[in-house]
Amino acid sequence: MNAIGYMAVDQYGQTYHIKNSHPRKYLLDYLGGKKADKMYVDTTNGTAKHIGYIIKGLWLRIYKVCDWKNN
Repeated sequence: MNAIGYMAVDQYGQTYHIKNSHPRKYLLDYLGGKKADKMYVDTTNGTAKHIGYIIKGLWLRIYKVCDWKNN
């Protein structure tokens, strides 16, 4: 599936729609941050998976947005 953009959701439910940019760069610019720590979640088999970033105290989970019409 080809991504047409990304969406980030913070721990408060605020959404950020990202087009034509890498999510980390966009969120740093938009939020005025200087660094982004990676956020991970544990999987059922015991490994960790990168799911987003922590920027200026916001826990931002990243989702890929795909066009259903062309897939």
